[in-house]
Amino acid sequence: MIDVNDLTKRYRDTVAVDGVSFTCAPGTVTGLLGPNGAGKSTTLRMLLGLVHPTSGTATVGGVPYDRIGSPARVVGAMLDASALHPGRTCRETLRVTAGLLDLPSGVADTALERVGLSGAARRRVGRLSLGMRQRLGIAHALLGDPSVLVLDEPVNGLDPDGMRWMRGLLREFASGGGTVLLSSHLLGEVGAVADRVVAMREGRVVGCGPVAELASGAGGLEDWFLARTGGHVVGGGAA
Repeated sequence: MIDVNDLTKRYRDTVAVDGVSFTCAPGTVTGLLGPNGAGKSTTLRMLLGLVHPTSGTATVGGVPYDRIGSPARVVGAMLDASALHPGRTCRETLRVTAGLLDLPSGVADTALERVGLSGAARRRVGRLSLGMRQRLGIAHALLGDPSVLVLDEPVNGLDPDGMRWMRGLLREFASGGGTVLLSSHLLGEVGAVADRVVAMREGRVVGCGPVAELASGAGGLEDWFLARTGGHVVGGGAA
């Protein structure tokens, strides 16, 4: 369970996140949806202990991230796939992390196979396409066999086949009892994979609810979102 309660982040005179609250239950995918600058990434970074909130709380299983023992075995995160060391191979990248988590080195090849990168195991990260780096980032997030996934714009750089693969992986993870929180500016992609959506604009939550319920209303999910964001159109992405 992810529980975000009245989370706020101020940078001097700028309020990046303003009183954000939502929950993500086990067995579900929750989409944090909004245009660029809505506060999605800052919210995820506070959840993961990378940014200290001005006020409010964010917990996983009732515990702040920085107090979880072996957090990578509980929460798998991908915030920026381009941050992986460009000089290491895909296999080396995962084996380094496996060693830090006290996992057998063989889990690296298992993770690469799971994301369809077995054939790129010896390729250096710096030579990967954006879509392949996204897949490697997902492999990195899954390495510790976590029960929670937190992903920032996970479909960036993926072609339509990659998007379908990503949706299948996330649905499979949730079906096994996992909790998924992903951010995206792609309305269609969130609608295709998420059980619930939390819409943000200018640092605030402007609406939330079950995707199936919102999509069944007049005008569907798009009209619901546009009505709450003052005409801020968010692109599609479902394929």
